[in-house]
Amino acid sequence: MAKGKVTFDQDLCKGCALCVEACPVKIVEIDKATINKKGYNPASVSDMDKCVGCANCATMCPDAVITVERD
Repeated sequence: MAKGKVTFDQDLCKGCALCVEACPVKIVEIDKATINKKGYNPASVSDMDKCVGCANCATMCPDAVITVERD
């Protein structure tokens, strides 16, 4: 199975949660403990080892703050 690595530009994320809904393995979540420079709770990945590198999260992001790399 393919593995992926997801990175977020957390300072630009507005916490819309479209990426959360798009993730088929449910590892993307809104980080309620963090507030970015814009005053939003940004998205983050809870378990990178489960990422399949599908890039659904990046495709759904209206602000293009998500980068997905596949192994």
